[in-house]
Parts: sequence; C-alpha cells; structure tokens
Amino acid sequence: MNIKSLLLGSAAALVAVSGARAADAIVVAEPEPAEYVRICDVYGAGYFYIPGTETCLKVGGYLRYDIGVGDLFGLQDVRDKKDADNGGFDTNDTYFKRMRAQLTFDARGETEYGTLRSYTSVYFQQDSYHDGFSSNTRGDWVLEHAIIQLGGLTIAYTDSLFETLADSAGTVIQDGLVNYTPGKTHLISYTFDGGNGFSATVGVEEGRGSSFTIDSYVPHVVAGASYTQGWGKVSGVVAYDSVWEKVAGKLRLDVNVNEALTLWIMAGLTDADGHATRTSNYATWGGDWAVWGGGQYKFTDKAALDVQLSYDDSDRFGAVVGVRYNIVPGFVIRPEVAYASRKYDNAGNRLASTDDGWGGYLRFQRSF
Repeated sequence: MNIKSLLLGSAAALVAVSGARAADAIVVAEPEPAEYVRICDVYGAGYFYIPGTETCLKVGGYLRYDIGVGDLFGLQDVRDKKDADNGGFDTNDTYFKRMRAQLTFDARGETEYGTLRSYTSVYFQQDSYHDGFSSNTRGDWVLEHAIIQLGGLTIAYTDSLFETLADSAGTVIQDGLVNYTPGKTHLISYTFDGGNGFSATVGVEEGRGSSFTIDSYVPHVVAGASYTQGWGKVSGVVAYDSVWEKVAGKLRLDVNVNEALTLWIMAGLTDADGHATRTSNYATWGGDWAVWGGGQYKFTDKAALDVQLSYDDSDRFGAVVGVRYNIVPGFVIRPEVAYASRKYDNAGNRLASTDDGWGGYLRFQRSF
C-alpha cells in the first residue's frame, strides 16, 4: 500500500508541475489602444492627421474624359502639318479622345516659421492618337506639380510665375488659343503677404524647351504683385528672359459685378518681336502685344456660362463659349465651341495653312 500510494502521489505531482509550466508558457498581451484617424479642419475640408504626427493630409484628384471634333480639336487638324512632316499623318476626319486620371497629395503642418506644405500632383493619360496617327494610342504619366512651401518660400516644379501671378486666363477649357503661358518650370520664389489684400512675389526660373531653358548660371527672373478686395482684383507680372535678354509683362483686372457675373481683361506686352518665330520664354503670343478677356455668368448653383476672347499682334484671334453643368456634386459636364484664325500657332510660328478653324469639345469630369 505504501508503494502504491507513493506511485500515485508522484504521478499527481508530475501532472501538476507539467500543467503549471504549460500555463506559464502562455502569455496574453494586453491590446494596444487603437489610434483612430482624426479630422483636421485647420486648412479646410478633406484633411486628416497622419497617424502619429501633427501633419494634415488631403488626398484628391479626378477622372476626366475629353472628346474633341472639328478643325481645332479633331484629327483633321493634322492636315496643316502634313507637308512639313513629309506626309506622315493619317488625315481621316474623326474624334480626338483623352482619358486622364489625376491624383493629388497636399500635406501641411505648422512650424515656428509658418506653414510647411508639400503638394504633389501626378496624372496618367491615354490619348486616341499620337502625332496624328488615328490608328494608334498614346499613354503618358506626368508629374504635373511638385511644390515645397515654408511660409512665403516656394521651391517647386510647377507652372511658371508668369502664368500664376496673373491667374492664368479665363474659365473656359480652351483658354490658350492665344497662348499666355510658357508652361511648367523649375523655380524658387518668395511671396510677401501684406494681410490687407496686397501680395508681392519675386522668383527665379529655369525655363522650358531647348531654346528657352537657361544655358548658364544666370536664371530667368519673374516678379509680380496683386491687390484683392471684395470688388475684384488687379494684378501684374513682369519677366526677364536671361537667354534672349528680352522682357515681357502682363496686367490683369478682375471685377465681381454681382454674385452671378464676373468679368476680366488681361493685356500682354513684350520687346521680343514674335511675328515669325518666338524669341522669348515669356512672349508666348505672336508679335509685340496681346489681349485676353471674358467672363462667367452663373445661372444657378449648378449651371454657368463661360466666354473668352483673345487677340494678338500677329492677327491670331480666338473665341470660346462654353457651358458647365454640375449633374451631381463632384460630377460636371462641359460642352464648348471654339473658333480661331490659324495664321499663326500658339507660339507665334506661321502655320502651313491660313484657314480659320472651328472646333467642339466635350468634357466629363468626376472630381474627389
């Protein structure tokens, strides 16, 4: 009996020790507290705090589908280039079509030197033709904007200050029938904000294209100022091309007539004569001067009419009329009709054909 009791007691002790060791091996960790995404309303709607930081981020973009027809936007427009390019174009009359998908990322945070901001915009695009070949398609991806800002300092690849300091042009889609912008460029600028509607900016730029990109350590220089009040805005910009040693400037006036109607007019002047060829990064129109004007009338919160006229010293004339209608919030349809005299192109270069041209454009855009 003593031996039997001893064996039974030993077995029970062994089971108890084994169970204790197994229990010690299982450790249940306490769950980490969840960090939910916090809304950031400091910079407007759509921003949220990046988890673990005090940086606010907004993600946006759009999907856009364009259809073009006629002399200005359809494939028949390439007939003007046929002789100059050895007849390599398909001259069938058909549609021009484009699908674009854009993504934007806007990150902001406060520092002792002011708001630190980074803005990036990229898009992917598929066209219905490339260089006039209607049987082919062309796919592109483009870095549209890459901007770092700290207070008034801007370091970026984006639209030239010669465009942005005069608020581009009108509200139509085809606003460049008489060209007003040298395009995108690398730039560094500083903006002073007076806080009373007055602001002034000075910057240096690299330029764009083989003929207008700086070829030394001397950059192009752009400076501008604006004054904004409830009645509207007056703005001006002047630019010096260090390659061609030419100067160009623009002056613009915007007037808020009432809650429904806004009107604007802009004039450009340069000492770079561009009747035959463009000889300045900033004198993008033909000849010594150009003028643009137009307006927008809002019928309702959903519907508006856009109009723009333009003319330059090379007898280039453009007229655009368009309508925008917001079907639902975030989804807009925009039909347009445009006319242009085609003696010179947007860069002031003489075209093979001097015929006038008509075109129609239809845009569907879903923004988010």
